Amino acid sequence: MSPAVQRVLVVDDEAGMCAMIRDVLTDSGFQVETFTDPQRALAAYRPGLYDVVVTDIRMPKVDGLSVLEHVHNRSPAPPVIVITAYATVDTSIQALRRGAYDMLTKPFEPDELIQRVRNAVHHERLAAENQALREQLAAAITAPRLIGESQALGAVLAVAEKVAARDFPVLITGESGTGKELVARTIHLGSPRAARPFVAINCGALAQTLLESELFGVRKGAFTGADQERAGLIQTADGGTLFLDEVGNLPTDVQKLLLRFLQEKEFYRVGDTQPTRVDVRVVAATNADLKAAVADGRFREDLYYRLAVGRVRLPPLRERPEDIPLLVAHFVQEQNQRFPSQVQGVTPAAMAYLASLPWPGNVRQLKNVVEASMALEQGPRLSVETLAGLLGESAPPGTAAAAEEDWAACSERFEARYFGELLERHAGNVEAAAREAGVNLATLYRKIKRHGLRRDD
Repeated sequence: MSPAVQRVLVVDDEAGMCAMIRDVLTDSGFQVETFTDPQRALAAYRPGLYDVVVTDIRMPKVDGLSVLEHVHNRSPAPPVIVITAYATVDTSIQALRRGAYDMLTKPFEPDELIQRVRNAVHHERLAAENQALREQLAAAITAPRLIGESQALGAVLAVAEKVAARDFPVLITGESGTGKELVARTIHLGSPRAARPFVAINCGALAQTLLESELFGVRKGAFTGADQERAGLIQTADGGTLFLDEVGNLPTDVQKLLLRFLQEKEFYRVGDTQPTRVDVRVVAATNADLKAAVADGRFREDLYYRLAVGRVRLPPLRERPEDIPLLVAHFVQEQNQRFPSQVQGVTPAAMAYLASLPWPGNVRQLKNVVEASMALEQGPRLSVETLAGLLGESAPPGTAAAAEEDWAACSERFEARYFGELLERHAGNVEAAAREAGVNLATLYRKIKRHGLRRDD
């Protein structure tokens, strides 16, 4: 995609100065709008409309400092370059205190003006990119992640890592509650698009009549009630990843539109006659058998093969029961941090009971059961009686076969990995890691020593 033309607002009460600045900047590829009346300029100003503002400082009725203040009081505020023929220390200090990006003293050379404006644009672009990266890093640190050490989960993560680097559509299959969106986020965060948006939509949660407008957007006046332009989720995800959960529920007419977008990288908003081009990677997920849906004519075969260029199958929890202790330890610790609870873990009998269940709702069901039992449990550890009661069963006999040290070993393993990942994310900064974990420094240093962690690894 070609970069957008940068728009510059120029405010100067001298018509000749406005014309000179407009001609110089227009010849350098900028789009320029000039005002000799600062009051009219302020009336016409809209946040997000201009990339740079250039204003004279001495003007009748409204001076340049007032223009500067007006711009900076409305977000997002572009950089402002102040022009003055009377450069004094006091004027410079006032302008900088009010947020001026730069000052330019009359008379000035055209090349100097061009360079200052280009610097302002570059500065603003870097600031926006840094902000996006900070937000993405914060999301990556706090985002839920796949928990487990089983061979089955390791195979999933290995495939996810490989397809993340390849910029093609990916189809994730698996039963409900297995964590398909977590896999999609893992792929996004491991891809070159990690600093751009991750936008998710559940195709089964919206009425079929709304799906087209939600995905592709609406042009103003397209139908009764469409009183403003509205971007769809595909456009919102520009540069990033669009996650289509339960993609098998897409109606056939929307399937046709999605197929065209995947082929052409462009789409039409509802009511639009001109296509919109975006750069989006599509990751889809389903708990249905799409091949059977293709055979039945409920899902387009050509769309299926477009979506399934890369494929990831997420196993159900019953195929990786060795991950249940780590998952339980994670959910217990998560709830202890979120609420004023001090649950120490799970009794050996309860852990053996949890590991014996088929978990048709998979990880989501396990999480819900652990959270609910923590709210009801009276003792320091979750008991088999509380868990069985929540599942509508009687406490099974003979579930005390697991040894006490099994839970302790699981907790130790989880704790070592948790604090190790914290230190890695914060590049060995113990204070930052302690703040995120909600523990004091002394506690974290004890954990580092206890688990043989190295800050420089």
